[in-house]
Amino acid sequence: MIRLGLTGYPLGHSFSPLLHAAALRACDLDGEYSLYSVPPEGTSALAELLGRVRTGELTGLNVTVPHKQSVIPLLDELTPAARAIGAVNTIFLKDEKLIGDNTDAPGFLADLKKLIDDPRSALVLGAGGAARAVVYALHKSGCEVVIAARRVEQAAELAARFPNVRAIPLSIETLDGLHAQLIVNTTSVGMFHDTDKSPWPSGAAFPDNAAVYDLVYNPRETLLVRQARAAGLRAVSGLGMLVEQAALAFEIWTGRKIERAVMHEALKQTAP
Repeated sequence: MIRLGLTGYPLGHSFSPLLHAAALRACDLDGEYSLYSVPPEGTSALAELLGRVRTGELTGLNVTVPHKQSVIPLLDELTPAARAIGAVNTIFLKDEKLIGDNTDAPGFLADLKKLIDDPRSALVLGAGGAARAVVYALHKSGCEVVIAARRVEQAAELAARFPNVRAIPLSIETLDGLHAQLIVNTTSVGMFHDTDKSPWPSGAAFPDNAAVYDLVYNPRETLLVRQARAAGLRAVSGLGMLVEQAALAFEIWTGRKIERAVMHEALKQTAP
């Protein structure tokens, strides 16, 4: 039996069990996908959970906030992408080694093409684990990237990992007059527990003709997406990226490719 799961905190908003249950059924595989909630301070619980992958009790794990970076010392190896990003969202066992990978970056790029093709300049909001994957993906595709975060020291540390990426504080003053073809929100602001909030500073104008991609997918239409559309901009949530990264992780664990339409159909079970 294939036993998969997601670890992070909190997990009540996650659609991942729906996606992977649908994928397992479509591939006629006997398996399950469970949620393993581990709070930020749960280092021993996280190590114990990864130990279950090492023994084969679990086939693989997805990782979400706040553990995309904290799992790294518990792993034996990182794929080149995960090493360059400095964050892990997929864990599997190979040759008795616990390996960390990152499907967020290719998943983001695959879905981004539906919104905007080949952006040359981007503003990334936030500097956490998700931001690392987005900045890596955009930088690798030749895009000029500016990272804006309230904790500018964290943004500067991330920017220093890549040539020609710079960091600024996230404020009205620093965003005023800033040009970007693409704005990507990688923070959790606007998620299900605070849907009345937006990461975009109140009173700040959006860059003209920018496209907005919000990694938050629950709710499907965040306040940021509504603000951007009201300003006449194209804007989408992160549901497409969720599906893309999940399909890539599923292939790593099972060796089976899954039609994205299967996962998108499963999402219809959730609230609009």
